[in-house]
Amino acid sequence: MLVSSSSLSKVKESVKAKILFGNEPSAELMAILTVYFVQGILGLARLAVSFFLKDELLLSPAQVSALLGVVALPWIVKPLFGFISDGLPIFGYRRRPYLILSGLLGTVSWICLATIVHNSLAATIAIALGSLSVAVSDVIVDSLVVERARGESQADAGSLQSLCWGTSALGGLITAYFSGLLLEHFTTRTVFLITATFPLLVSGVAWLIAESPISKENQDNPVNPESIDIKHQLKQLRQAITQKSIWLPTAFVFIWQATPTADSAFFFFTTNELHFEPEFLGRVRLITSIASLIGIWIFQRFLKSVPFRVIFGWSTILSAILGMTMLLLVTHTNRALGIDDHWFSIGDSLVLTVMGQIAYMPVLVLAARLCPPGIEATFFALLMSVSNLAGLISYELGAGLMHLMGITENNFTNLALLVIITNLTTLLPLPFLNWLPPVQPEQITGKINSAISEA
Repeated sequence: MLVSSSSLSKVKESVKAKILFGNEPSAELMAILTVYFVQGILGLARLAVSFFLKDELLLSPAQVSALLGVVALPWIVKPLFGFISDGLPIFGYRRRPYLILSGLLGTVSWICLATIVHNSLAATIAIALGSLSVAVSDVIVDSLVVERARGESQADAGSLQSLCWGTSALGGLITAYFSGLLLEHFTTRTVFLITATFPLLVSGVAWLIAESPISKENQDNPVNPESIDIKHQLKQLRQAITQKSIWLPTAFVFIWQATPTADSAFFFFTTNELHFEPEFLGRVRLITSIASLIGIWIFQRFLKSVPFRVIFGWSTILSAILGMTMLLLVTHTNRALGIDDHWFSIGDSLVLTVMGQIAYMPVLVLAARLCPPGIEATFFALLMSVSNLAGLISYELGAGLMHLMGITENNFTNLALLVIITNLTTLLPLPFLNWLPPVQPEQITGKINSAISEA
């Protein structure tokens, strides 16, 4: 059978449109994915920061946990960045200039860490500025993703979020192993200098964002969603956050993520007690990056039609059970079972990361579909900042527990008890599962937006 050239052309276009998780490739999409990719690549310095705080600044596990909580503050005030981006365009543009500035700020912060930082206060400021850089760029690309996601069909729901988070995980995957390998051959400050080059990519791709300047007439036109003034933004935000179907799921996510963490104590334990080398810790980060991709793929392929309550319920229970396996490593029981410390650590990290990513993906999909037109950056940032605030509380509660239990860089006597407490507290959100919608986001978005419009 002969096939006409026009038919072949249509087939090619159809294939092209489905190349990237159902998203048609474009310069703007490439720019968006580059920003997420850079967020993943910045993980190159994650181990360097941990070793810098531990070995050069001589901070304790509790101090490191407290510092990491403080530097997360920019992610808590993300709504402010979204509000500024939506309501205060620079030279008529709401997205491009902020991406450019965020990239430059990130480069400056890493250069400061590499050169002039010599105490904990300066380190906190420099790391916080780097966090601010990523938070601002994240707000901007999130708003662009939300604008695109609103047009997705039910069959493609969550595909763009999966693609973006997959790209970020890919960036982390590429640099994960090198984050440890570089520390075997270079100082932490050299790693910081290398990392300083990556935020410049964000500034560079900002010009690929398909954005038209907002004219004075459009700014004064409340009908145009791209020109909503500040007063109208506040009105829409008030209408949105008073909806029970929005704040109840948000409250659940907050409780779910605000439980204390033992991450900092465990890092000190693996490096000081088990003597894991930076190169091996890089391998662990590589495994967890792969695990993130696996979690995203599992959600996209099998679970995006599963109700939130089921996903959160089972993932919480399984994560708590599997998290208790860290006790085997802390008490060295794994050695009695014939399992090497290194292999045990890799397997544990792999499983827990997959579970965590599967549980987190529905949060992104729900948040994106609840955003009213015109205030995408502000509202999405508001929803996600609640999660970030919970993360800060998690680190600070963990720091408090470490201090009370006397866990230091050399004393891990009570680490097993800390592991038990942190894992049991993850079960606290289970009584509030009914706060989550029993259906998928695309099934409730219309009802919620209709309620907001009528308010």
